[in-house]
Amino acid sequence: MKFLLHIALGIGLALSATAAVELNGIAAKVNGRVVTKNEVAFSLAPLRAYLASKYPRKTPSYYKEIEEAKDKIVEELVERELVLYEFKSMGAQIPEHIVDSEIRRKVRSDYNNNVGLFREELQSKGISFKKYRELIHRQLIVQAMRSQQFSDTPPATPEEMRAEYAKIKPELRDTSKDRCDFQKIYIPKLDDEDLTATPESQLVLTENIVEKLKAGDDFAELAKQHSKDAWADDGGLQEDVARIDLSPAIATMIFEEPTGSVIGPLEDAGGYHIIVVTKKYLGPAPPLSDPEVRKMVSRNVEREKSSAKYKRWINGLKRKAMITRNM
Repeated sequence: MKFLLHIALGIGLALSATAAVELNGIAAKVNGRVVTKNEVAFSLAPLRAYLASKYPRKTPSYYKEIEEAKDKIVEELVERELVLYEFKSMGAQIPEHIVDSEIRRKVRSDYNNNVGLFREELQSKGISFKKYRELIHRQLIVQAMRSQQFSDTPPATPEEMRAEYAKIKPELRDTSKDRCDFQKIYIPKLDDEDLTATPESQLVLTENIVEKLKAGDDFAELAKQHSKDAWADDGGLQEDVARIDLSPAIATMIFEEPTGSVIGPLEDAGGYHIIVVTKKYLGPAPPLSDPEVRKMVSRNVEREKSSAKYKRWINGLKRKAMITRNM
């Protein structure tokens, strides 16, 4: 989940997976600058998709995680506007190639490197690529301002660099090259062989199968008995599946959850999935010796060291600012 929050919060963008968002709704105002509800909703989109698959019944845990993330996103965006307000007086610039690099990283991490899916998401939510680029640019300004504000922070030591690299290495890898073997049971919401089946009864069936698996029943036998896909006769086994061939939400769960754990029920438009991953083949991560990686790791370490000072600085900006929150 930490990784998912990083995805959802790291950029402060716009729009949502739901149609209930007000087109020009105001989430907050900071010194006259508007933070829109669309920005908050788009930041939530990857996490919302993940949680919608993870919690088909939309349990209280689903809404609790959504609300906690939403509150944190609004606070992040308020802080972003405070920093942008300070930045305007400096006349500094963020190079275009840095913006391009960050966009490529986000497409790789949030959309399995599927540019088409990324473009579809922007189009379906009514955000132009130009606007998306502007929002990325703002996020990078915040990063640059933080580095400039705390340039006197002690540099990262070799030990700190190695420790930080080990911590974030999974996030640095080329996830588009991730592959895995897994067993899957697929229960459609509507079953042509059982005209009395409903989405609710099929979900109950899926939940019952999950309970049997957790009690030790054989996955292959249950797949042969219940699964409705092309791999049912093989006990649900699929081998050497590329991450990019999976939906982003399901792919995230597969590569986050421990190998061998029962994952599900997971919901998509057509039905419910139960997955047990048997093996993962992770994409390569660039080495610490890579100049860009060293720069990122060093920045992370120094950010952590300066976090207390940064919070005091932000609180000082808040005391001087005119801030209203509607979310």
